[in-house]
Amino acid sequence: MENNYHVPVMLKECIDGLNIKPDGVYVDVTFGGGGHSREILKHLGKDGVLIAFDQDPDAQRNKIDDPRFLFVDQNFAFLKNNLRLLGFKSVDGILADLGVSSHQFNEAERGFSTRFESVLDMRMDKQGKLTAAEVLNTYSEDQLHKIFGIYGEVKNAKSLAKAVVTGRVEQPVQTLADFKKVAGAHIPKGKEHKYMAQVFQALRIEVNAEINVLESFLVQTADVLKSGGRLVVMSYHSLEDRPVKNFLAKGKLKGEVEKDFFGNELKPFKVITRKAVVADEEELLRNSRSRSAKLRIGEKL
Repeated sequence: MENNYHVPVMLKECIDGLNIKPDGVYVDVTFGGGGHSREILKHLGKDGVLIAFDQDPDAQRNKIDDPRFLFVDQNFAFLKNNLRLLGFKSVDGILADLGVSSHQFNEAERGFSTRFESVLDMRMDKQGKLTAAEVLNTYSEDQLHKIFGIYGEVKNAKSLAKAVVTGRVEQPVQTLADFKKVAGAHIPKGKEHKYMAQVFQALRIEVNAEINVLESFLVQTADVLKSGGRLVVMSYHSLEDRPVKNFLAKGKLKGEVEKDFFGNELKPFKVITRKAVVADEEELLRNSRSRSAKLRIGEKL
C-alpha cells in the first residue's frame, strides 16, 4: 500500500538526523503512508517505542502491526497532551514531514489536486468543518486577498480576490470548474499549472490552519524532547521553513533570542544543520516532490 501512497522524501537523511537509540521513544507526527515509520522501527530494539500521529482516515489503513507501534488518530497540534495520555512525559526524537502525501493529491474527491474536476474540499481531517469551497464563498475580499498573497504568494492576489467575490454572486464556487470560470481572466497564460498550484496551496493552508498548527507543534517539541533528543522537520515552502528555522535557532517563532541575567542565550535547541539539507541529484530524478524539500535538525540542550 505504502509505495504508491507516498514515497518518503530524504528517508536516509531523516533517519540519520534522528540519531536513533534502540531503546528510545520516537514520534512520527506525519504518519501518512508509513514510510518513515517503518524505517524508524527497523532501527529500534525490542524495548523501543514508535508513536505515530495522523488525522487523515486514509492513513489509518497503513497502520503497522508491531507491538512497538502506537497510532494516535489526532492532529500533531495536540502532541503533548496525547503523549501524556499514553504515559510518555518525554521522548527521544520527533520527525515531521510537512508535505501533503501523494496519495491525497491522487484522490480526486479530496479536492487537493488541480488535475481533477472535483468539489473543492481540501480537509486533511474529514471531521473538520471548513472546506476550500466555504473559504471561497464566505470570506471577504480582504481575507481572500491576504490568503492568496501570503499563503500562496500569488502575484495578482488582490484582483483574484475581487474576481472570486464578484463571480460568486451569480453562482457559488463549489468545484474546480467553477473556480476557473470566475478566475479565468486572471490565470496567466502558459503558467496555468504553477498559478493554480499556488492558489490551491493557499486554500489548503487556510482550510487546515497549517501555519498555526506548525507553530503550536514547534513550541510543544521543546517541552517533550529529552535532553539530547532530536527534532527533524522537513518543509516544502518558505512559510513552513521560516518558523522551523527561527524556532531551532532562537527557541522563538519571532523576535530575538531571550537572555538570562548574565547575558547567556536561553534557547532550547542546538542547531545541527547550519544550512537546510536538500535532496541530492539521484533523489531529484527519482522523486520530483523532493525538489522543494528542506530538512532542518535540532538537538535539545
